[in-house]
Amino acid sequence: MFIDTHTHLDSHNFDEDRAEVIERARAAGVDRLINIGFNRETIPTTIALAEQYEFIYAVVGWHPVDSIHMEPKDLDWIAGLCKHEKVVAIGEIGLDYHWDTSPKEIQQRVFREQIRLARSLNMPIVIHNRDAHEDVVRILKEEKAEEVGGVMHCFSGSWETAQKCLDMNFYISLGGPVTFKNARVPKEVMERVPLDRLLIETDAPYLAPHPHRGKRNESAYVTLVAEAAAEIKGKSLEEIAKITTSNAEKCFRLGQKRL
Repeated sequence: MFIDTHTHLDSHNFDEDRAEVIERARAAGVDRLINIGFNRETIPTTIALAEQYEFIYAVVGWHPVDSIHMEPKDLDWIAGLCKHEKVVAIGEIGLDYHWDTSPKEIQQRVFREQIRLARSLNMPIVIHNRDAHEDVVRILKEEKAEEVGGVMHCFSGSWETAQKCLDMNFYISLGGPVTFKNARVPKEVMERVPLDRLLIETDAPYLAPHPHRGKRNESAYVTLVAEAAAEIKGKSLEEIAKITTSNAEKCFRLGQKRL
């Protein structure tokens, strides 16, 4: 059985068939899903999904693209939600230098604030990193993020960057791009990342794997990422399922009592 460790099933892309998408995931062997709420609109809908479905968990945080809109009360809101029994991490947080929607200095401040919150609550963090590898690694080190660890979501950096993240207690999560024929760097990272630090995800509705590239992604397709991992790592699909599920359970402390 698989865990999709990063999905956005509350997205408007699923408004017409959300229940069917969730059922297809379950039929494909995806027995747990971790849904990400990342701003004022999607945090409530993520919590609602987690409360509706026993097998869906929530991650809440403030996305760097929206960091310009974050207010102090929003950080308090996230802190309060972290007491919810279905909330398993703070995220997705980080830096995004691709979309020019929030100034870098604001992104970095909001990123730091949320790492500090995670450390104060002993919660893992889920990192969004687009075109900002050097600054992400630097801030994670400066803010002692290794104390809580977490996930490098949809990792797109080099193996050298991956090593730095592994050294800081992070799991490397790979999604649809690792199935693309021309994806040399993600395939290299997949090949070299230790099995006990590997996670799989979809980031649905985005980044659909081959042969669905360019179409709407959904959580059932995490099995295609697992198949790519099995081929690259020289393992059976069943072994990859068992390993990545165990890793996700450890990373997000699934089934563990909160202190």
